[in-house]
Amino acid sequence: MKIKAGILWETGKPRPYADSLPLSIEEVELDPPGPGEVLVQIKAAGLCHSDLVAVNGERARPTPIVIGHEAAGIITELGAGVDGFAVGDHVVPAYVASCGKCEMCREGRPAMCQPATETNIAGKMRDGTTRLHQNGTRINHHSGVAAFAEFAVISQDALVKIDNSIPFEQAALFGCAVVTGVGSVVNTAGVRAGQSVAIVGLGGVGLSALLAAVASASGQIIAIDINHGKLDLARQLGAHHAFNATDADCVEAVRDVTGGGVHVAIETAGSPEALDTAYRVTKRGGTTVAAGMPGPDASFTMSHLSLAGEERTLKGSYMGSCVPARDIPRYLSMFQDGKLPVDRLMSRAISFSELNEALDRLDDGATVREVLIP
Repeated sequence: MKIKAGILWETGKPRPYADSLPLSIEEVELDPPGPGEVLVQIKAAGLCHSDLVAVNGERARPTPIVIGHEAAGIITELGAGVDGFAVGDHVVPAYVASCGKCEMCREGRPAMCQPATETNIAGKMRDGTTRLHQNGTRINHHSGVAAFAEFAVISQDALVKIDNSIPFEQAALFGCAVVTGVGSVVNTAGVRAGQSVAIVGLGGVGLSALLAAVASASGQIIAIDINHGKLDLARQLGAHHAFNATDADCVEAVRDVTGGGVHVAIETAGSPEALDTAYRVTKRGGTTVAAGMPGPDASFTMSHLSLAGEERTLKGSYMGSCVPARDIPRYLSMFQDGKLPVDRLMSRAISFSELNEALDRLDDGATVREVLIP
């Protein structure tokens, strides 16, 4: 079938993206779903920092590729052998189609699935091929989803069925921003009631983490960012204190109001500077979580002595250490009960023609979550 999609033909085009147009909106051919796959009509797709680093080449993906990995839609066709889904089901894809058989999957850590990771890096489906092409040129799939399109073929193992009453533009955020942010608090850090929490970086993931901290009845909640508008929003969403990371006394101020630092600091900005800040605002015996995803060459230094002598914990969190089939329905239920007001993270809905301009706003940190409505 012929569909409209946003194709990245080459990485590293200069800003402003509104002028260089790294995402080309074109008609492509989409093959029918193969065994174990379904055809999903994409109803909403969120713009995430992981899309941006694919575009700018910081975490390059094989081109040409249809970008987008945070989405929600409706199943319109089933491939052979699909079980547990039906045409008309509303679904959210996870961007790791875990195999269920590797060591990580057997240990209950599907986000770490090695075969799925290799497939995502290659931009292919599980069988090593693609379903997208144009005039004989094969086009790759971003994280097995390729959501900046009218339709997508997705592995059934990546899909989570959701309540049909949930608006697509909000459901889409549960495929990345919410599972990553909420999961970093609930799963990775295991935040307990009364513990103080700092969130460093207030994009869609960071503000989702903040909402989870509020829902977990945390003690003091500290918001840290470089954007005054996001700091104001964090206060509205429940942060007790908000600090600008560019202020020279930011770390000292956080340590002052928390009596020596927070129990848990979660970095979601994907920058070494943010992780350094998160580590420095964590108290003795506390836990620092790195949930942001920078390029492979990004690094930061820390004191070996403080790690050992202060019994610090430094943990990584990918996809919020989530089990999507367990956690996405759980988080959606919290949203429906008013405990995770994810709708307040929506910045605006956009069309295909606005995609490149939206990348500029995302790179500027001037937006939380913009959602493509194909």
